[in-house]
Amino acid sequence: MTVTAIVGANWGDEGKGKMTDVLAAKSAYVVRYQGGSNAGHTIINDYGKFALHMLPSGVFYENVINVIGPGTALDVDAFLSEREQLLARGVPDPKVRVSDRAQVVLPLHRMFDELEEERLGARSFGSTKQGIAPFYSDKYAKLGVQVADLFDEARLRERLTQSLEAKNVLLEHLYGREALRPDDLIPALLEQAEKLRPFVCDTSAMLHEAYTKGETILLEGQLGALRDPDHGIYPFSTSSSTLAGFAPVGAGLPPYAVSNVMAVTKAYSSCVGAGPFISELHGAEAEELRRRGGDAGEFGATTGRPRRVGWFDAVATRYGCRVQGATEAALTNLDVLGYLDEIPVCTGYELEEGEVTDEFPVSAKLDHAKPILKRLPGWKSDISEARSFDELPEAAQQYVLLIESLIRVKISYVSVGPKREQLIARG
Repeated sequence: MTVTAIVGANWGDEGKGKMTDVLAAKSAYVVRYQGGSNAGHTIINDYGKFALHMLPSGVFYENVINVIGPGTALDVDAFLSEREQLLARGVPDPKVRVSDRAQVVLPLHRMFDELEEERLGARSFGSTKQGIAPFYSDKYAKLGVQVADLFDEARLRERLTQSLEAKNVLLEHLYGREALRPDDLIPALLEQAEKLRPFVCDTSAMLHEAYTKGETILLEGQLGALRDPDHGIYPFSTSSSTLAGFAPVGAGLPPYAVSNVMAVTKAYSSCVGAGPFISELHGAEAEELRRRGGDAGEFGATTGRPRRVGWFDAVATRYGCRVQGATEAALTNLDVLGYLDEIPVCTGYELEEGEVTDEFPVSAKLDHAKPILKRLPGWKSDISEARSFDELPEAAQQYVLLIESLIRVKISYVSVGPKREQLIARG
């Protein structure tokens, strides 16, 4: 029996969607266990190019049951719209199940997200404005709405009334907006409920039964270790745990179920959003890497914002692999670096007063950190047709081996392009 968590070692955007899509071919279940529509997984296959935000990345396989677990932030509109887009593009109707315990991202969550980012101005945290922070705030303040609540109008009205008591004070006196009433929200939510009804079930019971039968399950993480609210670069983090340790909780499986943790990292660094980014590039150098990155350049799958890019950060990635509990790693986008004469790698940080470290420091020490770079020779060639490690140029092999030694985790897969077949498996 195999339960594998596929998680990000960095800020997100590492290529988790591609790895999930590839491994889903031999899996029975693919499970989203945290986060919501605030980040996207880009997948390229025989049907075309897709950016999934709410749906699990196993939806392109008719045999896979795709699960939105109780730990997710369910954006019902995004879920329904995404599914319809797949069908319109010729993808067979995927098997999708939604946990009756998952909580719902409400329109007021998105509204508060936008209002707060607007209020903060230059001090904002780079939110995607999908309502995630207000959603999780409500969830842990016990003001949230579960999927099951959508099918009980009296209970739904009670939940919304309780939630709006405090929110209307903020709306009127902090943001200068009109107060909301439950009736402003209920009709649309009841309509959503009927559309959602065919997909809803007790997914925790379903997955537990699958686990006891020894079926293969993939747990698909969102964002990366450095966006975790406890272990990441706080406060420039997301609002749910991005770590594999949370995967069984958010999926509804026992804690001992996860037997393998694949940490995904790019061959260089990228991120969307604000906060310290030690190996970041600027100007023409950054623009060139951004333009070449991935299938259509480095732009956020959800926001379309240009991603910040930089050299591979071994300090951050080793830390990310450690807090994820990685048992193996996947290195993506190696092909992107084929234009460089030499390739810098960040192997340490210089902190204030000349202190040097190769350990990822607490957020308070990151603001003035500078990268210590080791330069490797480039391979100056197109490696996108390579299908075995031996087919890579010697310089590309040495680059992979150096990264493997620096992050101290076996690199099991090397991606040399965006398509499924552009993947090298290492024994």
